[in-house]
Amino acid sequence: MTPSTQFADDLILRREILGARRVSNYWWAIVISLGASGFVLSGVSSYLKVNLLPFADPTQLIFIPQGIVMGFYGTAGLLMALYLWLIILWDIGGGYNEFNKKTDKVNILRRGFPGKNRQIEITCDLDDIQSIRVDIREGFNPRRTLYLKVKGRGEIPLTRVGQPLPLAELENQGAELARFLQVPLEGL
Repeated sequence: MTPSTQFADDLILRREILGARRVSNYWWAIVISLGASGFVLSGVSSYLKVNLLPFADPTQLIFIPQGIVMGFYGTAGLLMALYLWLIILWDIGGGYNEFNKKTDKVNILRRGFPGKNRQIEITCDLDDIQSIRVDIREGFNPRRTLYLKVKGRGEIPLTRVGQPLPLAELENQGAELARFLQVPLEGL
């Protein structure tokens, strides 16, 4: 049983899906915020001729063109950092997969950007599930994904987007889910 799997009396299987609140996103948001702030402060320092950075002296820069370029890169970096902080705040891509034998339903929920369709929710009957498919593609851009094959809906991805799951974890999750739903596991 994986840490993200939760059982309730053997009739409900629920897996939380990690969205944008990954450690790597926090890391890049912090690094980009700090770096971009340094660039903006360098550009402002070159314009005002007042040193605003404790570790460098950007007052020696000529405002046109160096100071303007530093300010431009800093502004672009701050906008990128703002985007990262917002997707972390909104937890884009996060949600859960719930397989409920009590209600005979599958409920898949993912969070998106704010707006009319903020939450994407897919519900279907357990009887409509044909199989669980494992898709493994190695190479430069590896992909390891679990799909739920549903009658009349095609394949619905069940794993998170971004860094691929370790192969052993993917196989365990697929086998556990296929056993729980009593459907075949394809692709291994």
